Amino acid sequence: MTDLIERACEFATSAHQRIGQRRKYTNQPYDSHLAAVAKLVEEVSDDPDMVAAAWLHDTVEDTPATLDDIEKNFGASVAELVEELTDVSKPSDGNRARRKDIDRLHSSQASTRAKTVKLADLIDNCKDIRKNDERFARVYLNEMGALLKVLGDGDAALFKRASKLHTRYSEQLSTKKAGHSGSYELDANLDVLQGMGDRHFRRLFVEIFTAKDIAEGLLSFDDHASCEQVKHALKLQRREVASVRISGSVQGYIRGSDLGAGLCADKIKHFTVDQVVNGSATFGDVIHVLTRHDYCFVTVLDNITGVIRRDDVNKPMARMWLFGIVTIVEQQMLKLVRERFPDNSWQQALTDERLEKAHEIQTERQRRNVYCELIDCLQLSDKAKILIQDPVSLERLGMESKSVAKKTIKRLESLRNHLAHAQDIVTHDWPQIARLSMLVEELTGK
Repeated sequence: MTDLIERACEFATSAHQRIGQRRKYTNQPYDSHLAAVAKLVEEVSDDPDMVAAAWLHDTVEDTPATLDDIEKNFGASVAELVEELTDVSKPSDGNRARRKDIDRLHSSQASTRAKTVKLADLIDNCKDIRKNDERFARVYLNEMGALLKVLGDGDAALFKRASKLHTRYSEQLSTKKAGHSGSYELDANLDVLQGMGDRHFRRLFVEIFTAKDIAEGLLSFDDHASCEQVKHALKLQRREVASVRISGSVQGYIRGSDLGAGLCADKIKHFTVDQVVNGSATFGDVIHVLTRHDYCFVTVLDNITGVIRRDDVNKPMARMWLFGIVTIVEQQMLKLVRERFPDNSWQQALTDERLEKAHEIQTERQRRNVYCELIDCLQLSDKAKILIQDPVSLERLGMESKSVAKKTIKRLESLRNHLAHAQDIVTHDWPQIARLSMLVEELTGK
């Protein structure tokens, strides 16, 4: 194992472990999938960049690491491969089928090296899904078939292997009675949020809060400006990045951390298609971009005039938006407790200490002449504990196991607490922020 591959292995494994990510069906550490993909690539290529990319192929989509982090740690060649392997569709692009069309077009334009890694990824995922989830396997195999049509430039041996798997599994499933074949997401969904699809919630969470509300103005320089001049201006204005004009038109950007001697033109980085959004774009789209890139650039009248960093999600408007989502989740969880545990039967799931705490809250509210039932005084952790004991509620929450539900609720509670106490949510809760924002976009049908 070369130094590059070893570092990629350690980086990816650590990144996925930090967010507690495990394989959906087997609950194995997520690096078991990464190792399998890397092994398949090693069987057909001795290119260390490709093997490193195999280890890192899900890092940008699933963890707080960005493509800029990949480039800083592993160089431009590996970063380019990871970018080719990273989906570019946004939640607002439509339903799963529409997003897959966009991502397939992205894959069709990828290099032969990236297509080879993608084939290895398909092979391992296909085996796992077919073995453990027949219902979703029908959807996945349809998507895999369409994707294989654009991956023919990848390694011939892996393409043949993937094609055979697809044919065999498709034939096996065709002999069985088809179950549900509609849209089905790999990630667990909090189905208690389904009520957010109506007009009121759509306007509140999709239309009111937009990219321009948290964007910062961009300093702009001509490509012949000196790096020293730009660096001084960025420091004075306490900015990290500026746009660069070529022949009067903004064509790219430069980062203060990259500046040394020479001219702007020597350090320019060009915008990628999935890095730029309109000023009216949703917060969900902004967060989606920031899961992949350090910067999200914002256009007004087709001109790039603003920039958003992850830290801007700590701004009041974004915090209000997130706190509203968490509040809706809590309300819907309470509704589910009422439905599944009538006549106060929910009390059996809680300890005497937690019940006493609820009674204390109820007493204080009644002292202030606020009518409430005991169930209205439950904390988020109480509602979660009640619901995950019930298999039907667990399914309604979109969770495949109690352990997954406990981890998800714990992260949601962490985000809620950090929001309530004005603490940094980006450093501590980014994966949960990304997941919630995507889910809201899907449920509101943007």
